[in-house]
Amino acid sequence: MSCKSTKVAPSVDFDHSCSDSVEYLTLNFGPFETVHRWRRLPPCDEFVGARRSKHTVVAYRDAIYVFGGDNGKNMLNDLLRFDVKDCSWCRAFTTGTPPAPRYHHSAVVYGSSMFVFGGYTGDIYSNSNLKNKNDLFEYKFATGQWTEWKVDGSLPVARSAHGATVYSDKLWIFAGYDGNARLNDMWTISLQDREHACWEEIDQSGEIPPSCCNFPVAVCRDKMFVFSGQSGAKITNNLFQFEFNGHMWTRIPTEHLLRGSPPPPQRRYGHTMVAFDRHLYVFGGAADNTLPNELHCYDVDSQTWEVIQPSLDTVLCSRIIGFSMSLHSQMPSGRLFHAAAVIQDAMYIFGGTVDNNVRSGEMYRFQFSCYPKCTLHEDYGKLWENRQFCDVEFILGEREERVLGHIAIVTARCQWLRKKILQAKQESSEEIDEGAAGGHRDMFAGNKPSGTQPLLEVSIREAEAQPFEVLMQFLYTDKIQYPRRGHVQDVLLIMDVYKLALSFKLSRLEQLCVQYIEASVDLQNVLSVCENANKLQLDQLKEHCLNFVVKESHFNQVIMTKEFEHLSTPLIVEIVRRKQQPPPRVYSDQPVDIGTSLVQDMKAYLEGGGLEFCDIILLLDGHPRPAHKAILAARSSYFEAMFRSFMPEDGQVNISIGEMVPSKQAFESMLRYIYYGDVNMPPEDSLYLFAAPYYYGFSNNRLQAYCKQNLEMNVTVENVLQILEAADKTQALDMKKHCLHIIVHQFIKVSKLPNLRSLSQLLLLDIIESLATHISDKQCAEMGSDI
Repeated sequence: MSCKSTKVAPSVDFDHSCSDSVEYLTLNFGPFETVHRWRRLPPCDEFVGARRSKHTVVAYRDAIYVFGGDNGKNMLNDLLRFDVKDCSWCRAFTTGTPPAPRYHHSAVVYGSSMFVFGGYTGDIYSNSNLKNKNDLFEYKFATGQWTEWKVDGSLPVARSAHGATVYSDKLWIFAGYDGNARLNDMWTISLQDREHACWEEIDQSGEIPPSCCNFPVAVCRDKMFVFSGQSGAKITNNLFQFEFNGHMWTRIPTEHLLRGSPPPPQRRYGHTMVAFDRHLYVFGGAADNTLPNELHCYDVDSQTWEVIQPSLDTVLCSRIIGFSMSLHSQMPSGRLFHAAAVIQDAMYIFGGTVDNNVRSGEMYRFQFSCYPKCTLHEDYGKLWENRQFCDVEFILGEREERVLGHIAIVTARCQWLRKKILQAKQESSEEIDEGAAGGHRDMFAGNKPSGTQPLLEVSIREAEAQPFEVLMQFLYTDKIQYPRRGHVQDVLLIMDVYKLALSFKLSRLEQLCVQYIEASVDLQNVLSVCENANKLQLDQLKEHCLNFVVKESHFNQVIMTKEFEHLSTPLIVEIVRRKQQPPPRVYSDQPVDIGTSLVQDMKAYLEGGGLEFCDIILLLDGHPRPAHKAILAARSSYFEAMFRSFMPEDGQVNISIGEMVPSKQAFESMLRYIYYGDVNMPPEDSLYLFAAPYYYGFSNNRLQAYCKQNLEMNVTVENVLQILEAADKTQALDMKKHCLHIIVHQFIKVSKLPNLRSLSQLLLLDIIESLATHISDKQCAEMGSDI
């Protein structure tokens, strides 16, 4: 579901600029803004400043400051100011001596000052005095004063096209270009005390990014991130993170992402990257001789990329206010060497080089969404870790090691284990007096309070405990822990998991394991992995290892190792023959089966696939709805506490939200949210479920945020009567007032709706009263004259 609004509060305001058929409700928390919406703002007037690229922008309070760059002929050192509230441009007030004209410099904000470091300066028109700089300037926003910091001691080598950020009261400079070579060194300087400031080179460790330039950096979750950039022949689309405390670099692996999931952006340079909430947003740049204008988003928590789809609200609003703009005119075109900054919950992009090497003076605004993240995977993961409400015990391997689990999760995710559980249930029921169970013995065997019911025992001889636990972790979370780089035992464990995934027919886990292992194979472990793949008859992994060994850059190093001496003779023969005569490459057009996800499986389970494993009855206004205790407890602290301490003897739970009983449709919407995180629902359901996150103790208020958005954006003439009924039942007086407002002003259309005749007498009286209140004396006189 696409996000639409971020501004919410109790009082009501109306937007009368919209068309008759759609009226929007703004729940008062400030100005309403459609999220994921691009807006083209007034461009910079040539009388204020030139169009430019290779400049910097910073955000301070409610303004964007643009410094330097080039206009295609000359380097610049003017300072422009854009007021985001007034959407107006001006030259910023300055005194003192500014930095020399330059581009590919860096600029950051610390306290009430902007700091400009380095860059490339000189006369590009006459191609003279061109050189990189390593000077540091401060601009005070309050006074407009430019001052150069004169720093004693060692200095970073002069550079341009580097990365810069502020963290822990320090300016951090990374990589760039010194005029001869690309760099990957890092320097820092304290910005607290100008008199005693000195540059310090950082001793970096870990997977340090290759030397690079023309890349952005962004700080999120107390880490600095670097994505792509120009690295000569080494150019990639890798994402690196730097931990400030330990000065440790880590390359964030994307190889583990399943095929079919969104890939990272293609390699590029001259792009921007900003951080907001838990996300990094990458826009533009030159990507393999193209100038893409997709906005890519990286979730730091889930380590996944996606392409943000812009809201179509841009087109709607353009039509409403009388402009004939298309969606693309509101979106920035592809560009490179532009600049971006964040103010509150929006990103501003200015300038850059567009098609035909033209400099841009355009300003664009992109509205972020800041909805709480989906906690579905984390909630089920905690259920697995805590092992509460377990109702099945797997007995594994020859040593009969035991692993606990939950029938509901396991049977939803794995058909092979589902058959084993059904077989075990049948065998168990044959040993018990069937008369004691009644007619619902199998379906509701778990109605007794937790702890009084014996665990169902399921024997699986073909699985050992350690790989089986990894497999179980996948069933609950859709993830497995990434192997430690270079640790052979970790890779061998994942190979055992892969063997189980093949046996249990878990296609998604198969793909995960293959990609994890292939990404972890290196010169130190390739022979161990190859031998184990041969032993387990994992032909795909064995093939990958053999191809890795016979590579020109690997072969000599591998055969000189001690491990090669102890390799089995058939494998040595196979490696030698492959080196002498590589087999022809076989390309398959067959699509890879990536299997089903946790969300897909839980959706199917709720829609009927899990009916025979239900162990609790939810009563809505006396109507029964079978459900699953483990799932409810995993997602709701209300159910978790009830099942732990106050489990009803009859296994039936009455459903309400406070003192209000939701509609059947709203209740089903809530179950979809609980089982698989779905937030799509009719607007009237959102009124019933608005308070559900607090009453049922969900992990965060994600559901409420979507309920608010749904109400703000989707109250229309077509559904206003349903929402009026829901507002009346839930005592949402502001929403009821808003619905009556729409009904009165659109009464001719509303009067033709069939639902009008099914309204209660009291609601019809409310409508009549509202109509009477809004009819003027003049209209009454006119109506009287017609009679």
